[in-house]
Amino acid sequence: MTELIFIVEKAPGGGYIARALGESIFVEADDLAGLHQQVRDAVRCHFEEGQQPKAIIQNSKV
Repeated sequence: MTELIFIVEKAPGGGYIARALGESIFVEADDLAGLHQQVRDAVRCHFEEGQQPKAIIQNSKV
């Protein structure tokens, strides 16, 4: 996998959510900086070493 795309939206209760297209990864955070960190951490945990995507793209609907 060379890239992984996340859709970023405002959460109904406040903060932000991001979900990956094609993978079961979903994260949420209070602010965009925290969301970016959560996305990176979730991708690291989801994929085996050496199988992680080379690019993480966050497409915002905010």
